[in-house]
Amino acid sequence: MVYLDSHTHIYLPDFDADRTAMIDRALAQGIDKLLLPAIDSETHARQLRVESEYPDRCLSMMGLHPCSAKENVDEELRIVQQYLDQRSFIAIGEIGLDLHWDKTFLDQQYKAFETQIGWALELDLPIVIHSREATERCIDVVRKHQNGKLRGVFHCYSGSVESAKQIIDLGFYLGIGGVVTYKNAGLPAVIAQLSLDHILLETDAPYLTPVPHRGKRNEPAYIPLVAEKIAEAKFCSVKEVAEITTANTRNLFRIA
Repeated sequence: MVYLDSHTHIYLPDFDADRTAMIDRALAQGIDKLLLPAIDSETHARQLRVESEYPDRCLSMMGLHPCSAKENVDEELRIVQQYLDQRSFIAIGEIGLDLHWDKTFLDQQYKAFETQIGWALELDLPIVIHSREATERCIDVVRKHQNGKLRGVFHCYSGSVESAKQIIDLGFYLGIGGVVTYKNAGLPAVIAQLSLDHILLETDAPYLTPVPHRGKRNEPAYIPLVAEKIAEAKFCSVKEVAEITTANTRNLFRIA
């Protein structure tokens, strides 16, 4: 079976000690490609270096994470735009809104989100949305800008069936990761009511590690644990989950 990890931060220092071994473990589990979302100017160079070190496995996105959209948002956006002018990327991300910590820079978050949506439309690229505790707000922004050409994924989705259906109606996918394995998350019941045609697999490594490894560092090799939980919820085979979600990811990001 072939899997793709549609969202993983393997360029972070958490993996510096064993990055090659970690990628080998992923390959052994059938994970063919690792899609790398950007964070901010402090990590762009590190991300692109790791991509260049593993060119057959890693594919980079470019963007400004909402948690990094602060008083210097204009400078951070200028840097993102500079990278977008220099080379091609598979997506603009991760971008969006985050209300988990505080709302001090909410205006800056909106500015960054909407500016980057504009670039995605200009460049015909998908967007990868971070929507922690801001799902409805992000849906509203996407709806506002949806002109029939905007496409992307709500990464690390853990919301309701109702919100999921709104996202799907907007032509977007749902990124499902380790949260689906958490006992009280309620996500399997949501997935049971959705078609696999709208789902991508992801880890968000090193974060959101699936059971039974919860509490430890997450890594792409754990993607099959997510697939197994989805298969259980959908009463289908893991093979079917792998095939459909891999095709979905290739389709969204236009990768071979």
